[in-house]
Amino acid sequence: MLEQTLLEVLLLLGVTVVIILGFQRFKIPASLGYLLVGVLLGAHTAGPVISNEYINIVAQFGIVFLLFTIGLSFSMAQIYASRHTILGLGTAQVVLTTAVVALLLWLIGVPGVAAFVIGAVFAQSSTTIISKQLIEQGEEQTRHGRLGITMSVFQDITAVPFVVVIPVLAVASAQAMAMDLGWAMLKALLAFILVFFLGRYLLKPFFHLVAERKSAELFTLTVLLVTLLAAWTTNSLGLSMAFGAFLAGMMLAETEFRHQIESSIRPFRDVLLGLFFISIGMLVNPSIIPDIWLEAVLGALLLLAIKFLLVAVIVRASGIDLQTALRTGLLLAVGGEFGFALLAIGIEASILETKMAQIALMSVLFSMILAPFLIRYNQDISGWFVKKSLTKVQTELAEKSPTNTEFTHHVVISGYGRIGQVVARLLEKENISYIAIDMDPGRVKEARLAGEPIYYGDASDVSILENLGLVDASLLIICHNDLTSTLRTIKFARSLNLTLPILVRSRDEKHVKELRQAGATEVIPETYEAGLMLGSHAMLALKMPLAKVAKTIQASRVDRYQMMRELFRSTVEINECRNLPDFLHSVLLTEGSSVIGLRLDQLELAKENVTINALVRDGERNLNPAMDTVLKTGDVLVLFGNTDQLRKVESQLTNQCSIC
Repeated sequence: MLEQTLLEVLLLLGVTVVIILGFQRFKIPASLGYLLVGVLLGAHTAGPVISNEYINIVAQFGIVFLLFTIGLSFSMAQIYASRHTILGLGTAQVVLTTAVVALLLWLIGVPGVAAFVIGAVFAQSSTTIISKQLIEQGEEQTRHGRLGITMSVFQDITAVPFVVVIPVLAVASAQAMAMDLGWAMLKALLAFILVFFLGRYLLKPFFHLVAERKSAELFTLTVLLVTLLAAWTTNSLGLSMAFGAFLAGMMLAETEFRHQIESSIRPFRDVLLGLFFISIGMLVNPSIIPDIWLEAVLGALLLLAIKFLLVAVIVRASGIDLQTALRTGLLLAVGGEFGFALLAIGIEASILETKMAQIALMSVLFSMILAPFLIRYNQDISGWFVKKSLTKVQTELAEKSPTNTEFTHHVVISGYGRIGQVVARLLEKENISYIAIDMDPGRVKEARLAGEPIYYGDASDVSILENLGLVDASLLIICHNDLTSTLRTIKFARSLNLTLPILVRSRDEKHVKELRQAGATEVIPETYEAGLMLGSHAMLALKMPLAKVAKTIQASRVDRYQMMRELFRSTVEINECRNLPDFLHSVLLTEGSSVIGLRLDQLELAKENVTINALVRDGERNLNPAMDTVLKTGDVLVLFGNTDQLRKVESQLTNQCSIC
């Protein structure tokens, strides 16, 4: 028995590692990889079969830890502070999606309770896919990006009531259902009060006591104890274990240990959540897909269309511009991982019969497969639905003559957040005229009341740039962090004024080359400037003359941050980042290398656009090696270039590649 169990565990781990490795290599969400593992090792496919009895039991703890970490992200104070915005938008989206989907399914003959469960499943969106794709695109700090991520996280919170309600729906009579539901809500309230007071008066001092021991092992054990104890408490009350874990996480979010707790629980959460997805994959029956593929595709299209339209309408009704509303709708249109958890609860409660569960499962899977494409092209897709027209503000701009002194030799500032406003203050102090444009109506209203020359609009619209007098402007400064919008703005700005200097703010160096190639005159990465400022203060603290410090900093800027771009990268960064800028890579020349005995100038690295940053010989770094230096075994060449160039050069130098 033990040997058989061990073989199953080894098979499960082996297949999982291989598939997840391949999925990560091709930048496919790992959650889909776990689902594939479940399909391959499930009872519905040919080949080896893993017993899902124990997997299902252990996988439930993945949801427990997931809800615990979600609770850590939302303290009571945060939820109260965002009650008028995210709470309203998130609740409206979940309630309306559930209601609309359930009503449509009920009208076509699906039982009411089953229709409600599928509606709740469809209401969820994938926080993992949304956040990962937005970060890769550089849109996580844009307005639609922040809205999409925050609303998707809030959906996970609203799933907690579903976790409580769905098991109750399995009872037969309406009267019994009402009584059980009411009793469940009372027990949920009791659990909340119990965990709230215990968390407030016991957990914080308890974690202080544990932290004083300075033992990472003890801290991790304590986190596991608290999580599972809270889960056991709600389970004893007849509620979901996940609900108790969520409450415990929410209480601990109020403490200073929140980030360390999340770090301690993450390995357990990720592994067990992977097992949960594997258990869901085992539910997929590929043999019936030919019979249900049409219903599954229609279900996926229904899911995408309803959520896209509902989210867009809700966000637009809150006063946010149409373009942002549509882009947010596209982000949240996809199905989510937590929908699988609700689906599993519905199956366990015998609310969903096999075929219906398979259709719902495949519908969510199809939508998640489409998710990266919808998110990647959210601006282009939303543009199909929006016919640009002059708004009241644009009309006001258009009525002003471009030859007006206010619109001649002025500075145009795109994005009026903290950075844009700091730039505006400096320009105003020097009596330099400027015009700013921003997509936040509240910010625009406040600034206009203060008499500042700011207008509402999208700078990536060529007609708005024309109305801002860009043809006669002396400078364009792009201060926001929306990469897609920035590239469009640069493109249209160059079509209007080829010689206009364009300064672009960038969070880091990832997209510097792309922005320069698009036409930006200069790109200012925040991380580099922060490094320069910290370095300058360090030199001043070391009593270096102010003039020398200023000269060093200015030389770095004149050199376009070359010294600060010469950074080493991790293997993960190299493999995962598509737009990774040039970086440093060390190449060891071993015995048998074809370049041993050659001079540096004979390597002809310039043909590959690779430069030598340093030569290390016998442990000594030479930053400026003579080009007639003869290479020896054991020398290390520190090279600077992009990923493809460095891979090619290393292969030529050593006949192997450590970053391939």
